[in-house]
Amino acid sequence: MLPAGEPSETLRSPPLTETKKYCSLCGQQKKLRQTGDRQLCATCKAIIGYVKNHPEEIRKAWCEIHDEPILPRTTGQPIKDEGELPDVLDGKRYRTVDREDNKWYLSISEVEGNPVEVFASTAFDRDNELQSRISNLTTITRLISLMLRHIFLGERLTLEKCLKQIKRSSRQRDDLPDMLYGVLSRYSTGKSDTDVKDGQTTP
Repeated sequence: MLPAGEPSETLRSPPLTETKKYCSLCGQQKKLRQTGDRQLCATCKAIIGYVKNHPEEIRKAWCEIHDEPILPRTTGQPIKDEGELPDVLDGKRYRTVDREDNKWYLSISEVEGNPVEVFASTAFDRDNELQSRISNLTTITRLISLMLRHIFLGERLTLEKCLKQIKRSSRQRDDLPDMLYGVLSRYSTGKSDTDVKDGQTTP
């Protein structure tokens, strides 16, 4: 107790040492909020919430920026090529008629309900007049199949895989797939401009 006449003093506890906290996601020193097992700032918490609530929009944005799939719907590791697909696949066949009344059959192979391969055939595939169109269509379906496996199974796209599918599409020398293969081969690893002459690869 203080002697009479002397002013009293307010007793204050010593200042606490403030611990700096940083956002687990962006690393910035901000006011944090507990989110699951992380401490996040308000901005990063909002981003996490958007990613969780709008996965399809995130997938679209990711593909636009990085040109590769994100969160592929597959139960295992991304496949390397079509040889790793199961021997038996579910599928659907569609019959169509073109503007010249030729019947075409489009077959779609599926994995978990997603299209991974496209095949096209016609009853007139032995007609010489249709050979060029058939080879072009085969090129289209082979490259589309490659893209579908990239989208749904995470298969990596490479120039060599594209060239392989284009080469397999050719039905005769100097058709469109053959010419495409000859020109694009110059950009393949190990090929030089001197390996290609007039759109044809040299042996």
